[in-house]
Amino acid sequence: MQDFLTHIDTLTTKFALTAVLLPLLAAIVNYVLPAKSKITGWISTLAILGSAVLCAFIFAKVWNQHEVHQQQLWFSIGDTKVYAGILLNNLSVLMLVLVSLVALPVHIYSTAYMKEDARYGRYFTYLSFFCFSMLALVVTDNLVLFYAFWELVGFSSYLLIGFWFTKPKAILANKKAFIMNRIGDIGLLTAIITLFVSCHTFDITQLFGANALVKTIAIPTNWQYLACAGLFLAVAAKSAQFPLHTWLPDAMEGPTSISALIHAATMVAAGVFLLGRFYPFFTPDELTILAIIGTFTAFMAATIALTQNDLKRILAYSTISQLGFMVAAMGIGAYSSSLFHLATHAFFKCLLFLVAGIVIHEMQHIKEENNLEIDPQNIQTMGGLRKKLPLTFIAAVIGGFALIGFPLTSGYLSKDSILVRSFEWAEDRNGIEKLLPLVLFLTSWLTAFYVARMVYKVFFGEFKPAISNPKINLHISDGGWQYKLPLILLAIGSLFPLFSYNPLASENAWLVKGFSSADTANELSIYQTYIPVLVNLGVVLVLYWAYTIYIGQRRLPISATAFLVRFSYNEWYIDRSYQRIIVKPVLALSRFACWIDPNIIDGFLHLLSKITLAFAKVTEWLDKNIVDGFLHLLAALVLGIGNFARRFQNGKVQYYLFSMLAIILAIFIFKILI
Repeated sequence: MQDFLTHIDTLTTKFALTAVLLPLLAAIVNYVLPAKSKITGWISTLAILGSAVLCAFIFAKVWNQHEVHQQQLWFSIGDTKVYAGILLNNLSVLMLVLVSLVALPVHIYSTAYMKEDARYGRYFTYLSFFCFSMLALVVTDNLVLFYAFWELVGFSSYLLIGFWFTKPKAILANKKAFIMNRIGDIGLLTAIITLFVSCHTFDITQLFGANALVKTIAIPTNWQYLACAGLFLAVAAKSAQFPLHTWLPDAMEGPTSISALIHAATMVAAGVFLLGRFYPFFTPDELTILAIIGTFTAFMAATIALTQNDLKRILAYSTISQLGFMVAAMGIGAYSSSLFHLATHAFFKCLLFLVAGIVIHEMQHIKEENNLEIDPQNIQTMGGLRKKLPLTFIAAVIGGFALIGFPLTSGYLSKDSILVRSFEWAEDRNGIEKLLPLVLFLTSWLTAFYVARMVYKVFFGEFKPAISNPKINLHISDGGWQYKLPLILLAIGSLFPLFSYNPLASENAWLVKGFSSADTANELSIYQTYIPVLVNLGVVLVLYWAYTIYIGQRRLPISATAFLVRFSYNEWYIDRSYQRIIVKPVLALSRFACWIDPNIIDGFLHLLSKITLAFAKVTEWLDKNIVDGFLHLLAALVLGIGNFARRFQNGKVQYYLFSMLAIILAIFIFKILI
């Protein structure tokens, strides 16, 4: 029996490795094919389909049954042995199936959405590599490899955000995403080094498993804080939490299909996944800080989404807000509720982005056909599209209701679970902690308003340009099956049956049961009865209020030029503050350094070179005229003396006698004179 189980575990591990490598293989094949080859899209789609099938099998074998962990020696340094392998537990297999199932409709959608693009093959090469990086990240059991794949997720997202690299905004967006994520990467690297120094291992199972070393080893307080700060930076950067959230709205410059994948189950989900992996490491005080930051981020992003007019930007801030809910849930100990919301959010947010892609695509078509000067992404120029895009409209309504957390949707189960747990958590607390559930409660109502505003402005009323020009042609539709099938699949995933047989009880969801042991508390309370009722009663009232404003033409209770409206529209001035406080001083310092380099440093070097050349010329003159002149003079003297002395050696004896007599005579006279 034990041999049979070992065989099954080995087979499961091989399936997991195959599921991870299939997208990489597709990326390699697509890389060598021509850039415009349409077969590249189907190669990537078949690869992710294969991964999804294998991940579903792995999920069935591992979920709530037993952990599969196989590894082998990777390398050793001295006495330290580093092992690497595959870790399959509930968290791993959930992320495997989530990433592959959400990526599959995105691939199908992309085959139609990107068909006219000149770099079609490059797009699918990047997309497959992106999926490979994320799948590998969730199964690795080693912090070194974890960091490597974490970096690859960031790198591939950089390529995709800036895919249309001829657009200046796209280049600025992917640079911004890359730089802000490097801040988080430094934090994660710091945390990994700190953990290794403290625990002497990179093995995730040993560090955070059943007998977690991070709990049994007394890590110095300062190191604990350092590692925790590093992990927070990593989460804040990848999952766009305050204060490192500003890159995500700008990342909308990439193709909408990529926005759907980044916002649903890949890059931004990596931060929450990181919290799930490292969860045993955090102390109660550190978790409270996470709860505060997550709650603030959720509220802040929701208030900003209220006034945005760019369709994708509204959804981007919605993602930041929902990620704030997940981080806050981790902070209050609602581990299962956080991962539950991560799973449900992946489906309905991906659905909403694909809806946005169809709307923007058709608006661009209207713009080109009628020579209109409109922004295809501005909801102020839309209206009445439900008549021309019926399936897209239905999908938008389902996705919107799920985002709001309306009954019969998956979002209702997961978001209300977080709200209930937040009130339970705050019951015995004081100060600012007591306010957190109230802020999350209010944020849910704000979510309902901006979703209603978006849907009403896009799909209801009259098409805005047609009001002044009734002759405008609206030759638009939901598109072919490559558009429709992903919408249908994701819409089904956004409803309750995929997660729970009971549409009104989140505690019965299979996903919650799979992680309930990790929660700090799981008792039934009065909040489970009243909070869902109150929040959804408020949601209904907010939806009706928004209807009276945007359909019934009722005036807003606040002026469009009021400070709060401008504060929201300008995104709390956070990005502008960064530009003024950080970016401008850094650029000024760079320009100053740039001026110093040619004028001071290069000037000094040029002066030094001139002085050296002048000294060299003086030395050359001295060498030529003094040293060489002295030597030449000395040589001439020697030559002259030699020539003079040579005259005395003429071979005539009588001349020698005369010379001797002359010398003796000269000496005799000299003596007499002296």
